[in-house]
Amino acid sequence: MNLECPPSDSMMESTPANIQGNPFKEVALDGFTLGGFTWRHAVQDITRPVVIINAATSVRCRHYSRFADYLFANGFDVITYDYRGIGESRPASLKGLEASWTDWGALDFEAMLKRAQREFPDQPVDVVGHSFGGCAAGLGASGQLIRRLVTVGAQFAYWRDYAPAYRWRMFGKWHVMMPLITMICGYFPGKRLGWLEDTPAGVVRDWSLSTARYEERSSGRVIHETAGRLPFSAVTAKILAISISDDPYGTIPAIERLLAYFTASANTHLRITPEDIGETEVGHFAFFRSAYQATLWPIALSWLQNGELAPDTPGRTVPRI
Repeated sequence: MNLECPPSDSMMESTPANIQGNPFKEVALDGFTLGGFTWRHAVQDITRPVVIINAATSVRCRHYSRFADYLFANGFDVITYDYRGIGESRPASLKGLEASWTDWGALDFEAMLKRAQREFPDQPVDVVGHSFGGCAAGLGASGQLIRRLVTVGAQFAYWRDYAPAYRWRMFGKWHVMMPLITMICGYFPGKRLGWLEDTPAGVVRDWSLSTARYEERSSGRVIHETAGRLPFSAVTAKILAISISDDPYGTIPAIERLLAYFTASANTHLRITPEDIGETEVGHFAFFRSAYQATLWPIALSWLQNGELAPDTPGRTVPRI
């Protein structure tokens, strides 16, 4: 069992040859150069939203290209990008790279919010966040810009929230083996192991720490400079949190733990079983594969378009605790 490893290049769908996303470079506040892709309509329309897609931990932004195509075809402009150390934003060496989960949100995602403001002036800004990407959406200082937010399996890997059937194996893999290998190599060589993309040591440290509170685990420079204060409360967007019942990371406690940080946002937690959409399994990573264009993608689309669920949406809403 691979315990829901992030997809390697071989596991991803091939990027279409006629991809509409154009590459760009964006410099974050601390001077680090980030890479990504933009889907832009020929004529600007201030009523057309631009969607920023935040990837899961150590998953390349190319994994979301077909979903970006789908949003573009349905009238959105789209920005995808890689966090520092990953994919289009990878330097020559990861050894010594200062990068943490909080840096990915407070510096890299924040840079995309500023880019959206600059490149798509006066257009509404929406965000789709996968796994840690949902957490990153609450770490940007300009979070008040977000109009609507859709998260998929979004949490920050507190081990006690993992699905009970897999908890101890996942703990051994991600909280014991991964940090030990990182200590030896100076970064996590996930690509060689087939586990995930090569990952900066600071991100591994944040992931592997066992505290239930995000602010107690982050090693990011930004969080220390702000005395531990987190900007989640700046986000007032309407949030749809989608979780899948066979996702060993995105359990109900894990999703709710993250949602509790968004204190200024109204949120809806939609819980879907594979059977709800005629499948036997979905898991943590499959949502963004084109096989689910007809069943899962319209759920996110409806929320981004209207801020509400369609009447025929599969699954059930989780009652507020």
